Amino acid sequence: MGIALLLGFLVMMAIGVPIAFVMGGAGMLALVVEGKLSLLSVPQRFFNGINSFPLMAVPFFILAADLMSASAITSAILRFTNNMVGHIRGGLGHVNVLTNMIFAGISGSALADAAGPGAIMMRMMQRVGYDPHYSAALSAATATIGPIIPPSIVMVIYAISDSRVTVAGLFMAGILPGILMGAALAITNHIISIRRGYKFAQKKVSWAERGRSLWKAMPALLMPVIIIGGILSGVFTSTESAAVAVVYALLVGLFVTRALTPSLIAKVFLQSSLVTSGALLVVAMASLFAWILTILQLPQDVARAISEVTTSPILVLFIVAIFVLICGFFIDTLPAVIILVPVLAPLTDQFGINPLHFAMAIVLNLTIGLITPPVGGVLFVITSVSRLKFESIARAIMPFVLAEVLVLVLVILFPAISLMVPGWFGFAR
Repeated sequence: MGIALLLGFLVMMAIGVPIAFVMGGAGMLALVVEGKLSLLSVPQRFFNGINSFPLMAVPFFILAADLMSASAITSAILRFTNNMVGHIRGGLGHVNVLTNMIFAGISGSALADAAGPGAIMMRMMQRVGYDPHYSAALSAATATIGPIIPPSIVMVIYAISDSRVTVAGLFMAGILPGILMGAALAITNHIISIRRGYKFAQKKVSWAERGRSLWKAMPALLMPVIIIGGILSGVFTSTESAAVAVVYALLVGLFVTRALTPSLIAKVFLQSSLVTSGALLVVAMASLFAWILTILQLPQDVARAISEVTTSPILVLFIVAIFVLICGFFIDTLPAVIILVPVLAPLTDQFGINPLHFAMAIVLNLTIGLITPPVGGVLFVITSVSRLKFESIARAIMPFVLAEVLVLVLVILFPAISLMVPGWFGFAR
C-alpha cells in the first residue's frame, strides 16, 4: 500500500498532473492495491476534509482580499509607504517590502500579494532603473510575508490539521516572525542597493505629507487591527473575523473609496469563487492522502527514526526544518501542510516542543518553498507577470532566500520570537 502510494505520487508528479489530482489519484491507487478498505471511504474523506467550521475562514479571507484590491486601496498604501521609506538608499525596494508587509495584513496569501502589489512594485522599480530580474526577485521574496503576518490562510489550514494549536494562537505567533522577515529582506535590499548603486527615487517629504498619506491608507491599515482586535477581545472568533473582514472590505469599497460597483462586485465574487474552489479541492484531496499516511503509521515511524538520532528539541526542529524545506521544493504550501502536519506534529509531544513554536517553524519553511525552484508558486506568478525567464529570477532571488533561511534559523533557536506575543494573550502554554 505504501509503495503504491509513493509510486503513484511520484509518477503523476513527474508527468505534470495537477497536485490536487496527484494526491487524490495516489490515494485511490493505494486503496485499490491494498484491497481491504472500501473505496466508499474516498468520498467520505474528501467531504470530511472540507467539512470544518474553521475552514470557512479561507473563502472569506480570499474574498476580503479581492474586495480590498478592487477598492483601489493599493495606490493609497503605495503612496504612504513611498513617503515613509522611499527616500532611503534603495528606496523603492524598501517601499516594496513595507507595502507587502501591510498588504499581508489584508490578503493572507503570498500568491495574491505577488500578483497584486508585488507586480505593481516590480514595474515601478524597473521604470526607475532597477535590474528587471532583481525587481522581480525582490517582489517574489516580499510576497512570502503574506502567509506569516496575520491573517494567514496557511495558518488556518495548519490549525485544522493539528488540534494542538488554534487559529488565533497561530495569528499571534506570526506577528514577530513576519516583522523579522520584513526587516531581513529590507537589510538585504539595502546592501545590494549600495553595491549596485541603486538610489532613491523619492525625495524626503514633510511629516505633514506623511500624515496625509497615512490618513488615506488608514482603511487598509485598520483591517488587520479589526481582525486581531476582535479576536483578542472576544467579540468574534477567528472564523467569524474573516466574515467581518468581508463586510469591512465592502464598506470601504462602497463608501470610502467608492470604487466598487455592482458589476465589479459580481466579478470579484466570481474570481474569489474560482480561487476558493481550487484551494478546497486541494484540501479535500490532501485529506485522503494524509489519512492513508496515518493508516501506514508514518508518524510513529518518523518519531522513532528521529529519536534514534537525537532527543534534543532544537536538533529535532533543525532535522524537521531540513526535511520540510526539501519537501517545499516540490510540493505547494497547502497540500504540504495537510500532508506533513499530521505526520510531524506528534513530535511536539514526544520531544517536549511547544506546538506554536513548531508550527511557526513549519509555516516559515513552507513559505520559503514558495520562492525556491523547481516548484515555487510565487516564482511562477512573478515569471508570468514579468515575462522574464524563470531561471534568471531563480538565480536573482538567492540572496533573499538566504535572508529568509536566516530568519527561520533565528525562529528555531529563539522560541520567544514565536511565543512572546501569544504568551501575552494566553495562547502559548
